[in-house]
Amino acid sequence: MLKFDLEVDASGLNCPLPLLRLKKGLMEIEQGDIVKIIATDPAAYLDIGVFADQVGHKIIEFIKDDGRQVFYIKKK
Repeated sequence: MLKFDLEVDASGLNCPLPLLRLKKGLMEIEQGDIVKIIATDPAAYLDIGVFADQVGHKIIEFIKDDGRQVFYIKKK
C-alpha cells in the first residue's frame, strides 16, 4: 500500500460526484502530495483518468477489486 496525504471516499456516489470530490480534495493538499480516492461508480476510471491527463496530475497506482476502484494520484 502506498503512503498518501488525503483519502477521499466516494463509494456509492455516481458520476460526476467522485470526480467533484477528487477536485475538492486536490484543492486541500500541496503540490507533490498524494490523494487516495475510492470509487464504486463503474465510469470513475474514465472520468478520473481523463481529468488527470488533462490537468497533469499523475495516477501512480490504480487498483480495481470487486467493483471498487482505488486511485492514488499525485498532485502536479
